[in-house]
Amino acid sequence: MLGAQPLGILFSAPYLVFVILVFAWPIVFAVWMSFQDYFFAAPGAQVDRPFVGFENYVTVLTDPDVWQSFGNVGVFLLINVPLTVALSIVLATALNNVVHARTFFRVSYYVPYVTASVAVVAVWLFLFSSNGLVNNVLGPLAPDPSWLINSNLAMPTIALFVTWKGLGFYILLYLAALQNVPKEQYESVSMDGGGRIRQFFSVTVPGVRPATFLVLLLSTITGANLFTEPYLLTGGGGPNGASTSPVLLIYQRGIEQGNPDVAAAIGVILIIFVLILAAIQRKFVGGGDES
Repeated sequence: MLGAQPLGILFSAPYLVFVILVFAWPIVFAVWMSFQDYFFAAPGAQVDRPFVGFENYVTVLTDPDVWQSFGNVGVFLLINVPLTVALSIVLATALNNVVHARTFFRVSYYVPYVTASVAVVAVWLFLFSSNGLVNNVLGPLAPDPSWLINSNLAMPTIALFVTWKGLGFYILLYLAALQNVPKEQYESVSMDGGGRIRQFFSVTVPGVRPATFLVLLLSTITGANLFTEPYLLTGGGGPNGASTSPVLLIYQRGIEQGNPDVAAAIGVILIIFVLILAAIQRKFVGGGDES
């Protein structure tokens, strides 16, 4: 009844319960909520929340703010995901070849990832404010309006911030994957006259393909759940909604405006959006060698 490894099932049961309670149940409840005329009520109060079908989805899909938020996160992903993959694999390869001070460099890249966003946001506000260090260095080349209050530059600036902050985590993933790439393959390419660049594209890139798929997937999910950075860096999605993400819009609609049913519908659409992106990544990158 419990299969060939009942002890394994027993040990994994607590995590299974955790996944059901923290991830699966909220998703199911959000889907149910999106089809109801749902609103917040006092604990224990008996209120009628009638079924409204696709009314909330019609409201969402005809809301220009929703389309703008998905466009914003699309811009974010187009910048953040390729940049994350490219920088993390290049830096991981370089760090893997470092002989001296290897631990120092690895820790240096990882520190921003484990530092609280509120702390590092303050540094970026100082750097990219109208009178910040970046504009002072650029002088007459500085954008006007400045980075975080410019509707064309706010989201790209946030994408750069998130890329920088999360880079250490993805570098560690690639460093772990590089340990499984056979050294003999590098030696074979080297004997054929291939330099470091050829070794990188002929051995390293194919050798860490599963890690690349994981980095693509995780960075996409992280980007789709963007909330803290636009909330703190641009004062809640400014200017004029140019940096509003779907998750930030869910917070605004559900908590600030008291429309949790509409917010749930946005959340369900966001899940479908991420699943489609994940399926595309799986098809073109994959998680391993094809048989």
